[in-house]
This record gives sequence, structure tokens and C-alpha cells, in this order.
Amino acid sequence: QVQLVESGGGLVQAGGSLRLSCAASGISFSSLGINTMAWYRQAPGKQRELAAAITSGGRTNYADSVKGRFTMSRDAAKNTMYLQMNNLKPEDTAVYYCNVGFRTAYYWGQGTQVTVSS
Repeated sequence: QVQLVESGGGLVQAGGSLRLSCAASGISFSSLGINTMAWYRQAPGKQRELAAAITSGGRTNYADSVKGRFTMSRDAAKNTMYLQMNNLKPEDTAVYYCNVGFRTAYYWGQGTQVTVSS
């Protein structure tokens, strides 16, 4: 059974930083079956949107709204992926979800709340 567990969210002032983690079990980040690894976010009253993603080819893509401020990475040895968020803005307030595409299935974590105060 695949399980993704996010952590690291919280309340931070504008301009601050947070690092989100997503620990996986039941799946290996070293597996060739991994298609994509991504962070999504959903703000109140808005649709879930892609923040950052690592493709199977190893390329990292970012939403324009976070480019230059967020950095996505992964540690295969720890089976964990990260989202380093710097220079946070109030509009970054959202629930952040990690997502992994493995073979023909996609798996989601439960989400972690990030709140940025002005």
C-alpha cells in the first residue's frame, strides 16, 4: 500500500521560509516506474494547482508564481521529496499536497497547511 505523508507546514510571516517534506512508504523513489513527482497546492475557494514537478527525465518545472522562490528536490535514499519555499507571500497560503505518479496510478498525500501572514 502506497502512502505519502507531508509535513513541515505552518504559519509564517511574509518573506519567511518553510520546507515541506513528503515521506513515502510502499513505493521506492528509485523505481523506474516513477513517472512524476509533484507538489500541488489548493487555496481556499480555488482549484488545486501545480506548484512544482520533477519529470521522469529529471527535469524540474515550476509554476510561474513560485519560480525563483521555491525549490523542489528529492532524496531517494530517504524516500522523501521536499519543497523549499523562500520569500513566502500571503498568496502562497494554501494546503500543499505531494503527488507521485507510479506506473498507471497517482497517489496523493493528505496535505499540509501553509499560512503566510502579511
